[in-house]
Amino acid sequence: MKKAMAVFLSLLMLMGLLPAWAEELQAPDYVLEGYDGDGANHDWENNLFFQRMQEDTGIRFEFRQYTAEDQWQARKELIIQGEDLPDVLFKAGLTDAETLALAEAGLLLDLKPYLEEYAPDLWAILQAHPDYLAAITLPDGTIPALPGINELPANNLIWINQTWLKNLRLEVPTTAEELTEVLRAFLTGDPNRNGRVDEVPLSVLGMWDLRFLAHAFGIVENDYYVSLRAGKVTSALTSENNRAFLSWLHQLWEEELLSHQSFTTVDSLRQVTDEKAAITYGVFLSNSPLTVVPTSAMDQYVVLDPLTFEGSQRYRDLVGPLTRGTFALTKGCKEPERMVAWVNRLYTEEGSILMQVGKEGEEFFWTEEGTWEWMMDLQTVASDVLPNATLSDGGIAPGIITRDFQQKYEDAATGRLIGEMVRVQEFAETPYPQVWLSAEDAKEVAKLQAEIAPFAEKRMAEFITGDVVLDDTSWQEFGQELERRGLEDMIAIWQKYVKE
Repeated sequence: MKKAMAVFLSLLMLMGLLPAWAEELQAPDYVLEGYDGDGANHDWENNLFFQRMQEDTGIRFEFRQYTAEDQWQARKELIIQGEDLPDVLFKAGLTDAETLALAEAGLLLDLKPYLEEYAPDLWAILQAHPDYLAAITLPDGTIPALPGINELPANNLIWINQTWLKNLRLEVPTTAEELTEVLRAFLTGDPNRNGRVDEVPLSVLGMWDLRFLAHAFGIVENDYYVSLRAGKVTSALTSENNRAFLSWLHQLWEEELLSHQSFTTVDSLRQVTDEKAAITYGVFLSNSPLTVVPTSAMDQYVVLDPLTFEGSQRYRDLVGPLTRGTFALTKGCKEPERMVAWVNRLYTEEGSILMQVGKEGEEFFWTEEGTWEWMMDLQTVASDVLPNATLSDGGIAPGIITRDFQQKYEDAATGRLIGEMVRVQEFAETPYPQVWLSAEDAKEVAKLQAEIAPFAEKRMAEFITGDVVLDDTSWQEFGQELERRGLEDMIAIWQKYVKE
């Protein structure tokens, strides 16, 4: 009887006559599990993106969606132990260590044999960008997980108030020295024209932001305070360039050009939410002006091009366009070629757009000028479209977000902001390529980082504020303490992974 019913349902499906109640009786093809971020409001079970992908591919999922980071972290630890494996890890947020642990335990499928045939669009991207392919390939030649690629990664940028520049008839600064003079004018020239001395010339959020400003003294390093140039790994922490940078920041601090809340505040505390409030910020670092000022003031700000140091402009690209560990298939996945073909769609323009903004003619449309617009007001987009028809926020998904599509958004303000980001991206460089540390080296790096980073950041902040006087003696002691904490050992580990 069951066999006859199965045959009957199969015939109806082939004829396109499968009733809704019968479709619901079909077992899912795969169990898909992942993390969508604490702030995301997606419901994968009812999200239009997955429904549309099912219509196009015929693949049905049983969803295991996590929206709390601690719960997903705990679940990943169980997955590494092999407990109740799903077929698919999606928006997986796998760290390098987790990916290696899963691969070494034999819990993940090697995806490389499937890519050329079943993921031709992704394969073409990887062939065009050998650095991408190298970044996702383990030393044994396998590819355990696929990446998310964003051609316009969100780095902190230097936003400067162009209205203030115009009010004071100032040129856009191009060096640290010129920026200093602009900040002085911002402090004393009443550029916001409210008759009060309430201007904050430069606002940052601690050493994190300042590391994006260090390029003004030729310093472009990763979070481990190292960089790779001409085959050699170095750290600028104890360099004369860093000493000059910290001395300059101390000068700004003493002249009250650098906010004295820079090491004690967060974005939410410095953010201006009143649309009618006087704008008091001259220069700040953020990925968007909207994290600091209201929408009404966004047009006042432009991105400052990287400042010139010794005739060149370089900028810190924190992570680059590629995020590893977003998608993987476990050893229990049947017919993995079907899932590889499914995810390949997200590396096409059509699939990327479907995931990020929805379906043409329903959520957005193309204009005659070749730009795209939403089909509803922005409030509806935020409250309904983004959570219910896309997977555009939350955890990082596999696929590609192209610079070209982002630049084609019709909204003038957003288009200008994206244009600013694109311009600076031309100067950006990743300090050190993505490599796979061995489990032993990863553990040692984490240990060294816990010794080096807290001390270095605290002492550098003290140099800036003057709590510790920056002189020959204190600078020598700074270097000696970093050496004692293992800075040279850190450099040596990263040097091991530099290819000849």
